[in-house]
Amino acid sequence: MSQKVILSADSPCDLGPELQRRYDVHFYPFHILLGEASYTDSVDIQPDDLYRAWRERRLLPKTAAVTPLEYAEYFRPWVEAGYEVVHVSIGSALSSGYQNCCVAARSLGHVYPVNSCNLSTGIGLLVLRAGELIRQGMPAAEIQQTLNALVPCSHASFVLDTLEFMRAGGRCSAVAAFGANLLHLKPCIQVHTEKEGAMGVGKKYRGSMETVLPAYIRDQLSAYRDPVPDHVFLTHSGVPENWLQVSRKAVEEAGIFREIHITRASCTISAHCGPGTLGVLFLTKS
Repeated sequence: MSQKVILSADSPCDLGPELQRRYDVHFYPFHILLGEASYTDSVDIQPDDLYRAWRERRLLPKTAAVTPLEYAEYFRPWVEAGYEVVHVSIGSALSSGYQNCCVAARSLGHVYPVNSCNLSTGIGLLVLRAGELIRQGMPAAEIQQTLNALVPCSHASFVLDTLEFMRAGGRCSAVAAFGANLLHLKPCIQVHTEKEGAMGVGKKYRGSMETVLPAYIRDQLSAYRDPVPDHVFLTHSGVPENWLQVSRKAVEEAGIFREIHITRASCTISAHCGPGTLGVLFLTKS
């Protein structure tokens, strides 16, 4: 009889409660630091709380990864009960979470960490595939190997309406933010899996987000051959409903995907990009 496999992921996978239940995923929340207080991502603090703290008190949120000890205590009950655990982490270029998870895995055994080299539902796409493989009865070690090979096929990008949060956090200069706002530019941020999740600026769009988002989505979907038709995510950090509607319509018009999921980004992701950010995320076959 094959050993039971537990599926786990860092909270920034942004899958949302429906998919979490469907694929029986356990989330380990990252830490959110706001002023002198520490919170648990999307448990006792929500993204809108972060935005309110910045606008009202000029408190900029910070994030902190799960420590090796915290991971070990989280995994231990499953391991001692005879389970194997597959845990999918946020990209190692973005956080120390994966390295910390590996430390815990070595101390316990029977834990198989995966470096997603990604963020948000770019992680979530790998988690969904892991859930499908668990249902097929694949052992944890083979799931880890399969996901490692799939990492370059998970494509994540986002368009930002404003660079306010990124400028405040030191991730772009005040001059660059001012220039983008002045010219009504909406930069596309690409996640580079070959650089373990490091991000870079891609195409810069001009105009309102209602105009930019459909163009951005068409560009992303046409940039890659052989998209996997099972799932596509529209993940956002808090946007108006009409932005979601025009984005969903653009995906539907492409006629590729069986399931279109709209999910809200966790505090970990929202703390860095701020409100008004939306991305399209999907897998390709190669």
